[in-house]
Amino acid sequence: MDNLVHDLHEHFSSEINCLECANCCRSLGPAIYDKDIERISKALRLKPSEVVDKYLKIDEDGDYVFRSMPCPFLMPDNYCSIYEFRPKACREYPHTDRKKFSQIYMLTVKNSSTCPIAYHVLKELTK
Repeated sequence: MDNLVHDLHEHFSSEINCLECANCCRSLGPAIYDKDIERISKALRLKPSEVVDKYLKIDEDGDYVFRSMPCPFLMPDNYCSIYEFRPKACREYPHTDRKKFSQIYMLTVKNSSTCPIAYHVLKELTK
């Protein structure tokens, strides 16, 4: 199944321009881990504690997430102002190119309401 999903991911990723959408950056708050905070702090030339204080909060699962949405680093043209330093969850989204797709199938179902790539991958899988 992974090969099929990865082929679909490649196909739809090449057809869909994420910069025209940016739904993920507008509505999904990724979990942000210590390594993400370190990268963001380097990009912004801030101490990690300053990044936490200014941009992050702890959610109901005990994870750091952005204090507000849309993402504070989303610019008006839908580019990310910290793109090279963005959190791991952002780099991997919508996760349709991950191995062991069957383990994240339900996550993809959830993401399909936000991401056109995930939506079209699932649509093709159900044919």
